[in-house]
Amino acid sequence: MRRRKGRRAVSLLAAFTTAVAATLLGVLTLAAVPSASAATLFGDDFEDGDANGWSRSGGSWSVVTDGSRAYRQTGTSADARATAGAGWANQAVQARVKPIAFNGTGRHVAVLARAQSTSSYYFLGLSNAGSVVLGKRTGGGPVTLDSAPATVTAGTWYTLRLEAFGTTLRGFVGGVEVVSATDASIASGRAGLAGHYASASFDDVLVTDVAGPTGPPPSPTVTPTVTPTVTPTVTVPPGSCPTSGSPVGFASVNAWGQNGTTGGAGGPTVEVDTAAELISAIGRSGPLNICVRGMITVPAGMHNVASDKTIVGIGSDAGISGGGLNIGLPADNAVTSPPADAVHNVIIRNLTFRGAADDSINVQMFSHHVWIDHNDLCCGYDGLVDIKRGSSYVTVSWNHTHRHTKNMLLGHDDGNAAQDTGRLKVTYHHNWFDRTPQRNPRVRFGEPVHVFNNYYLYNTDTGVACQANAGCLVEGNYFERVEEPVTNSYAGPAGRCVARNNVFVEDSGAPDCSGSVQEASAYYGYTLDDPASVKAIVTAGAGVGKIGS
Repeated sequence: MRRRKGRRAVSLLAAFTTAVAATLLGVLTLAAVPSASAATLFGDDFEDGDANGWSRSGGSWSVVTDGSRAYRQTGTSADARATAGAGWANQAVQARVKPIAFNGTGRHVAVLARAQSTSSYYFLGLSNAGSVVLGKRTGGGPVTLDSAPATVTAGTWYTLRLEAFGTTLRGFVGGVEVVSATDASIASGRAGLAGHYASASFDDVLVTDVAGPTGPPPSPTVTPTVTPTVTPTVTVPPGSCPTSGSPVGFASVNAWGQNGTTGGAGGPTVEVDTAAELISAIGRSGPLNICVRGMITVPAGMHNVASDKTIVGIGSDAGISGGGLNIGLPADNAVTSPPADAVHNVIIRNLTFRGAADDSINVQMFSHHVWIDHNDLCCGYDGLVDIKRGSSYVTVSWNHTHRHTKNMLLGHDDGNAAQDTGRLKVTYHHNWFDRTPQRNPRVRFGEPVHVFNNYYLYNTDTGVACQANAGCLVEGNYFERVEEPVTNSYAGPAGRCVARNNVFVEDSGAPDCSGSVQEASAYYGYTLDDPASVKAIVTAGAGVGKIGS
């Protein structure tokens, strides 16, 4: 198995939203990707610049730069295929696919499963006939097993996922099931990519095992709510929605009238799997635990989260695409002290964020006691996690951020001292900053900003940038291939930073720090992991599917 992570790429799911969803809605019955966790069998994002391990037949294949590095098939005069891996039976093959050109009608670009040879495999393709096609080849030409109408636009990225388990085949575009079939012709084989008389770029190939659904979930127990317009309360199957847990760091501190961060504790639990249900639930008043099932595509923009909410994903395949979450009142520069109605006590855990049209998670306007934990974030438009405008007592922990430039901003502007001075108290610990060039985080005014036990990998601009009189305590982190790991002279007014007990490997630079900083231990207790072990600890524990019930 080869498993690589790529640099910043175009939005995976926004492309699907604009080019496919409008056609599919109202035509298809949509189903979410199953949430059961799965073992990785193979992965390749081509960032090493080669395609070792791939066998090719027809066409002209090479690794090119297409946003990030990608595997491109440039010819349109051949039936081109590339396969990799082993003879797996039950497998899910996923890749980002960008059609470029088609030669003739009824052509397609596709991902392959159970490929036994260049003429025997199942495929899930985007066709220039205006459809998503699920089919097979068993020695002859392509045979369609199921199809659905769709607008396929050349030059647009789509995420395709083909599942083959037992005799069941299922095809997903952008996390939404659109085609399915039953067929027993091919029992096992390799994963693959194809351009059927078509050119395309392919990236972020991931193959996992898949056992298939375990049967329908038990019937939910419904408890009527007080107001008939409110989403009914649902008892979620035990163990599937991990709403318990407590933060380490500033989110645990007793301050501003809130003792620690408990989210929806004490309130009812609801399960949501549509955008309407999610948006309604996060905006409700009072404590509420919101269990997110599957990937939910929401309208572009950021959607407001009310106080006393726990928003947590079920399993490892739950998340939000197309938009983001906003924790805070509308921006107002005239407000210089925390208002009584500031949003507070919010937990966001175990969610995948993709393709946000603005920020994936935004915390603003004196919001406080927020815990952002064990999420997977990439490929949005602006920040992945931005905290600004006087917000404080926030912990950002155990997240995996990748393929995104503007990673995490703390304090939005050099001129915002009136709102930010004495606030922006944030803890960042055990996060994996994976090829995120900058803002890891970029800090203004906050003190202390505690950055400990994070793993930094190939951040090409800077790791921690501490500016505008901020005070950053950076300790026990592992920096790998980071030229400027910690600095208080990055851009604009200088800050202060203390860097201690960190590990710097693989041509990482030295800290550029000066000044003194408040100790985080004056606010809360914490235990540092051995920085030499941080890489292994964080890569094993950060991201989705890593927290218990």
